[in-house]
Amino acid sequence: NIICADALLDGNNPRQWPAVDVIIGNPPYQSKNKMQQELGAGYLNRLRAAYPDVPGRADFCVYWFHKAHNHLNDGVRAGLVATNTIRQNYSREGSLDYIVKNGGTIFNAVSSQDWSGDAAVFVSVVNWIKGDYAGDKVLYFYDAKNNLQSVVQPVINSSLSLEVDVATAYVLASNRHPKKIFQGQTHGHEGFLLPVKDAQKLLQQHPNHAEVLKPFLIGDELLSNAQSQPERFVIDMTFKDLIGASTYTRLFSTLEKKVLPHIQQKAEDEINGKTSSNGHANQLNTWWKMWRRREDLLVELQTLNRFVVCSRVSKRPIFEFISSDIRPNDALIGFTFDDYYSFGIIQSNAHWEWWKAKCSTLEERLRYTTNTVWDTFPWPQNPTKGQIDKVAKAAQQLHQQRTQMLRDYKMSLRDLYRTLEKPGKNALRVLHETLDKAVLDAYGFVPGTDLLTNLLTLNHEIAGRERAGLPVQSPGLLAVAGDAAPYITGDCVRFIKP
Repeated sequence: NIICADALLDGNNPRQWPAVDVIIGNPPYQSKNKMQQELGAGYLNRLRAAYPDVPGRADFCVYWFHKAHNHLNDGVRAGLVATNTIRQNYSREGSLDYIVKNGGTIFNAVSSQDWSGDAAVFVSVVNWIKGDYAGDKVLYFYDAKNNLQSVVQPVINSSLSLEVDVATAYVLASNRHPKKIFQGQTHGHEGFLLPVKDAQKLLQQHPNHAEVLKPFLIGDELLSNAQSQPERFVIDMTFKDLIGASTYTRLFSTLEKKVLPHIQQKAEDEINGKTSSNGHANQLNTWWKMWRRREDLLVELQTLNRFVVCSRVSKRPIFEFISSDIRPNDALIGFTFDDYYSFGIIQSNAHWEWWKAKCSTLEERLRYTTNTVWDTFPWPQNPTKGQIDKVAKAAQQLHQQRTQMLRDYKMSLRDLYRTLEKPGKNALRVLHETLDKAVLDAYGFVPGTDLLTNLLTLNHEIAGRERAGLPVQSPGLLAVAGDAAPYITGDCVRFIKP
């Protein structure tokens, strides 16, 4: 009764399953980022060729949802367990979105729960039928006290959420161009990094090395360290050719000793077919430069004294200004705005609610995904100068008073924001409420109405104007504000010499 075979592929064609009355199971899980390493490039290519409707960036278990639904006859049911990424982005597109758009009805589901086994993951449980379902549809979820709750729904959406389904949000061209959001740098080898004490000692001996030796900030340091201080420096030769890089003698010799042999070995393995192609052979041409340098981000920073960042994976909406002299690690997302109005919109509850609705997750933490969160997030389109000023004033007060709290109480950003999760009057909460009120006013949203519904409607309106060739407001400070100088100060996280 047990067949040992590939359930998805038979040669280059999807394997045919036998006729069944119901399908249940716990498909194997592997994230999109590790599929090639685990399964091999050849298998992955065959899989994607056999299932062209599944997005290439979907997780492995998505293929089982897709195949199961296609195999069902009318009136036949299926129930599968998956990690809770099944509710998000590309994985949802290839599974739950596909099911509900192709005659399926989700009638019973657990939105997200901690897996009871050894794996440290959160899972979703989805039960659906091919065709209509006349009975009650029940969505289960865990509340803030980790108690299982259930709600009878007329429709269970493909995000398995009680909130409005924002899956229909459009990517907005005005959010992509000009580009204002960037992932931080990936150094690629520890040889590019120096502890703060070593970097400071070297800079005392060779002051000119400051041109290419920069403080390097990661997400955890932003949130956990006092005054968000970085613990390492990075050798950043992004705009230096080989000859120019060699003039920074101490740093160049460090890279030549530590980094070059590693890249040479990787390139040799790649050329000889010992490893899959990952660009190391090409990297040999610029071995003194980091793996992912983010040149476009660095060009933007040349005109700014500060910019906004957040941890790419976080449980809380914490955004901060950092000095443009600090290099952000790839664990940070950078927003190249230096004014308080833009900071206010980004730090607002409107942006946070959109982030939660459109992001992917890592365990119980939320991952900021540029193409699904930022590219679809609608900014206010017609605020007056007075409304802009109110947002900027509230944002500046929040930022400056929050900074003072961090100093007075010797707290990290993470510790400070944890206090918002406790009952009682909280000065930080009041500052956020003032900002959120000003932001809602700038949007023109009526207080008490559903925020996600309002944002989704605005997203559709902006997308419609773009398709019609009509002008729209891109993210950032609007022209009606006039001179940008009054909206900008020098307040930001800076490296403090020990």
